[in-house]
Amino acid sequence: MAIANVNPNRMELSKLKKRLETARRGHKLLKDKRDGLMKEFLEIVRVNKALRETVEANLKGVYENFLVASAIMSKQVLENSLMFPKHRVEVGIQTKNIMSVNVPVFNFEQKQDDLYSYGFFGTSGQLDASINRLGEVLPDLLALAEKEKSAQLLAAEIEKTRRRVNALEYVMIPQFTEKIRFIKMKLDESERSTTTRLMKVKDMMIKEMLSKNNMS
Repeated sequence: MAIANVNPNRMELSKLKKRLETARRGHKLLKDKRDGLMKEFLEIVRVNKALRETVEANLKGVYENFLVASAIMSKQVLENSLMFPKHRVEVGIQTKNIMSVNVPVFNFEQKQDDLYSYGFFGTSGQLDASINRLGEVLPDLLALAEKEKSAQLLAAEIEKTRRRVNALEYVMIPQFTEKIRFIKMKLDESERSTTTRLMKVKDMMIKEMLSKNNMS
């Protein structure tokens, strides 16, 4: 570690001790945040998995019924039936804070209860089933989009927090610790050197006093 530019004095030692204490406190807070984010992330992933399975199963039914309807009905009748939809959904987007991460919250309102924009004469029952099932899967589809975006944002924050924790744990804290150890070693050496000089001066003074007493 680069400690060549460290001034081995008590003021620098005090400053480094304060920085080390701050780094350790920040490290603990970031680890707690990372653990909290992981807990929230895993819960969202669990809900997301269940939603995805439900949505995929329902969409499979939608596509199967639509394919049957496409085979039974003519292309023109099918296109005319779906050309002017009556059903309208308005989606509002808000956010909520999870461990300092703003994740989306989707609210939706259905403006028209009638899913069918066509008359039943000349259309297939499979088309009705497809439209009906699509209406049923819409809330889960929006919920799935909300959870997947939330998981994406939390994953990015977890990675960022993990990098900060590692930087403190493996770079900054060891550097501060090594610099403090270096300064303490230099101060101890200086103190020992000063003590040695004082002892030599004391010995010289004692010898000088003894010499004067013998002469007298």
